[in-house]
Amino acid sequence: MHARRQQKNPHAEVEQFRRRAALGFFGVLLGLGVLGGWYFKLQVLDHDVYVTRSEANRIKARPVVPGRGLIYDRNGKLLAENVPAFRVDVTPNKVEDMAATLAGLREVFSLGDEDIERFNQSRKARRSFVPVTLKLRVSEEEMARFAVDRWRYPGVELEPYLTRRYPYGDLLAHVIGYVGRVDDKDLQELGEGNAALTHIGKSGLERYYERELRGKVGYEQVETNVQGRAIRTVGRVPAQSGTDLRLSIDIDLQRAMVEAFGEQEGSAVAIDPRSGEILAMVSLPSFDPNLFVNGISHADFNALNENPSRPQFNRLVLGGVAPGSTVKPFLGLAGLDSGLRRPEDKILSRGMFYLPGVSRGWGDANRGGHGWTDLRKSIAQSVNTYYYQLGIDMGVERYDEYMGGRYGFGQPTGIDLLGEIDGILPSPAAKHKLRNERWYPGDMVNASIGQGLWKVTPLQLVRGVGGLATGQLRRPHLVVEQRVRFDHDWAPLPQPAAKPISPNPSNLRAVQEGMMATMQPGGSGWRVAADAAYRMAGKTGTAQVVSRKGTAAVNPKSLPMHLRHRALFIGFAPAEAPEIAIAIAVEGGGYGGSAAAPIARKVFDAWLLGAEPETGGPAPAQASSSPPVVAAAPAVADTPQAGAPVDGSAGSPTSPPAADAAPAPVPEGRQP
Repeated sequence: MHARRQQKNPHAEVEQFRRRAALGFFGVLLGLGVLGGWYFKLQVLDHDVYVTRSEANRIKARPVVPGRGLIYDRNGKLLAENVPAFRVDVTPNKVEDMAATLAGLREVFSLGDEDIERFNQSRKARRSFVPVTLKLRVSEEEMARFAVDRWRYPGVELEPYLTRRYPYGDLLAHVIGYVGRVDDKDLQELGEGNAALTHIGKSGLERYYERELRGKVGYEQVETNVQGRAIRTVGRVPAQSGTDLRLSIDIDLQRAMVEAFGEQEGSAVAIDPRSGEILAMVSLPSFDPNLFVNGISHADFNALNENPSRPQFNRLVLGGVAPGSTVKPFLGLAGLDSGLRRPEDKILSRGMFYLPGVSRGWGDANRGGHGWTDLRKSIAQSVNTYYYQLGIDMGVERYDEYMGGRYGFGQPTGIDLLGEIDGILPSPAAKHKLRNERWYPGDMVNASIGQGLWKVTPLQLVRGVGGLATGQLRRPHLVVEQRVRFDHDWAPLPQPAAKPISPNPSNLRAVQEGMMATMQPGGSGWRVAADAAYRMAGKTGTAQVVSRKGTAAVNPKSLPMHLRHRALFIGFAPAEAPEIAIAIAVEGGGYGGSAAAPIARKVFDAWLLGAEPETGGPAPAQASSSPPVVAAAPAVADTPQAGAPVDGSAGSPTSPPAADAAPAPVPEGRQP
């Protein structure tokens, strides 16, 4: 029997269809609701957020680097300026294949291995979205080549900028210094807010006044196209230019000072003793600071670094030399102010000076001695015996009190340049620290004529001679005024108060008269001042580098340059109303009267007369209100003679085994 077929239930099928249709309908409605809600969230609730994101893809913020402050001389001549140029910037996160891009750019911009190496180092120190400079100072030919193939290099841009230029080159390298490209260490110092800066002060005034000169970075909002290139500027926060500086330097006097040195090496600084303003200062040899602005080549750097004359070494703030006889006016003033001497007190110079119980002695320039010597004659003829005895009578503690505490030796001057050394003021503590040796009376003898442990900078000497010229010690300084904007007035920089060099004007006058007599017949510098149209005051000096044993003669020209004597001179002019004071140290120059003093004369002429006159032969001494001229004394020759003391710093024996004294061997040569 066949099974009965199951019959369909139409009513049930209809109900099932209705349920499915309803579920589908509600599903569609739910989907539309979710879609509508999401659309509502996008268009209404999150409208501002997504508009901002959209704008961010189209509007970019980029930094605006400020113009660096300008530097002028005292007469308004530009010493450091900014000139327009173009550079190549690469934004790493916009470059897909950096190696291929750099390979292509090598041909466009004539890049060398140094450029690529410097770029890779800078790229590692920055975030990927920060542009990194690939090359500075792009030529017009290179810009033209890049314009043709620009589409091939996304993320690479030519950017205008201002680059530093020093129009006077090596004339002011050790004064102004230079800026250089920012490195990793500089980035940490600058911080994020200044990350856009490509250059920073590396030395000189550029370094000392970096914060003032660099200004403040600004920002601008630019609209970009799909390739990320700027179309137009839509907003701007202007950059603030750096502060301008006006120096006390006179560029014409600076040039005259360099020319006065000729081929000689050394350093010199001239100030206005009435204010402490530095009029000119040189360290020779020098170098061209423009080499460093956009990255010095390895070849140029090696040439500077391997030069035995060390052109990058700033002798003005880092170069310590023994002052030699230039300390004598200061020690003479200390003797008067301490009450140990009167100007008219006389010491007998027999040609040699001995300490009790010591067989070996210290000599004078003249083997036969200078005879009875008072203060004025001791300065004019540079009589060592006068100061040997004064140093012993004074003692090292009082000596240091005057030389350091009153005259400022052994401590920095405070000039607005970084790295200034203290120098060395002779003392038992200094000798123990430097040599781990005890102090002997012979050390005091050496110190009394500026030898032994002594180390001074030209800046310390010029501060001191400025004090002798006016009676007031003033801080040497370079920057006299600042200007925050071009349309603002110059504002003077305050300077510390001057410090009296002596409480007794008559004592100071006696020393000044001795320095004037130095530049007159019978004095160690008379030939230089013989035909001057004004009265000079000065003191010559010679710093010995090597010692002589016994009476053995040494020809300085037979020695290597770094072992030859240093010739020194300090002075001021006009003597009656000083307008300029100077300190000079000539390396390998022999003797102060013949090598350093002529430089001073040329600088004085340039400043006081406005031109460098030709120097003639000896002329009669100036008359009128001159101080007494040392008479009946032999002219002091500025050449080696038997009897000068030995420089203790060059290995002179100071501690004989059988006596608590330190006699130096009798050398040949003078200490003018």
